[in-house]
Amino acid sequence: MIGPDPVWRLSAALGAPLGRGRLRLTPEDFQVDEHLAFEPAGDGEHLMIQVRKRDANTDTVARHLARRAGVRAKNVGYCGMKDRHAVTTQWFSLPWPIKKPLPDADDWTDAGQGITVLRLARHDRKLRRGAHAANRFRVVIRLDAPVDAAAVEARVALMRRRGVPNGFGPQRFGWGGANLQRFEAQDKPAGIVLSAARSALFNHVLEQRIIDGSWDQLRPGEWCCLTGSRSGFVAERVDATLQRRLDQADLHPSGPMPGRGGDGPLGEALAREQAWLAPAAAWIDKLTQLRVDAQRRPLRVIPQQLQWKQQDDDSLVLEFELPPGSFATSVVAECIETS
Repeated sequence: MIGPDPVWRLSAALGAPLGRGRLRLTPEDFQVDEHLAFEPAGDGEHLMIQVRKRDANTDTVARHLARRAGVRAKNVGYCGMKDRHAVTTQWFSLPWPIKKPLPDADDWTDAGQGITVLRLARHDRKLRRGAHAANRFRVVIRLDAPVDAAAVEARVALMRRRGVPNGFGPQRFGWGGANLQRFEAQDKPAGIVLSAARSALFNHVLEQRIIDGSWDQLRPGEWCCLTGSRSGFVAERVDATLQRRLDQADLHPSGPMPGRGGDGPLGEALAREQAWLAPAAAWIDKLTQLRVDAQRRPLRVIPQQLQWKQQDDDSLVLEFELPPGSFATSVVAECIETS
């Protein structure tokens, strides 16, 4: 394996942590609300279900809903995986005939599994991954010792302005990095195992750019990702216009999600990435042979509506919103070191 050890614990980018603490002492300490980019259509041959789950994973909920509806679990759609050891709300969809009346939400609730159905609505298509607009987080950090309020305010202000490294968190890699071990051991890995390998390679490049201070800066030949879009372009040179767009968070430097083909940097920026990824040539060859398409991912993410409060000397609360695919632990890590 390459990258930091463990692969999800990146170096601090905005300064040393302001204290130490613990996450998820209770599921209520980590709350996530999924916000869709649209409203349910109100008609169609699909049923959308908003669920609040407590200490349950997304697959468990999907299987529960499939059993209630009498459909296969693979026909249940959702926008993304949500943390298990948390209280989260998210949307699911499944096939539902037009003439069939809507079920009762209470009948589909299962308190024993921590599943509460909040809302049911008809829709015209299956939910796809990444179809939501954002995730809203409320994270309680149980502090080992009191922290300086002025220092926290300054750090939060810095995160609002510069953002934080857009790394992948520990849940992507499995317990103790088990998904990376599976990638190396399996001839034809798929799903989360493939994703874990690509995420590790991205984190490795991001770590190098944190070390050299360029994680939130543009370099000649940089592939720039546009905010709120999967498209981008090569910045052959960094002029005042590009710098202003970077400062305004209209675009971001990017890192690789390796695979076959795809867009990417040129010149100096390409040479740097190739050198950093050289030790992982066997992994990249395997991803190419498995016909995984290369992509680019922003190296930084700027948390929106970022607020903090200190409930008492023993706990700190961070509230913020992130786009799909970004991890709350990346925000927490730039303020408090946690275990």
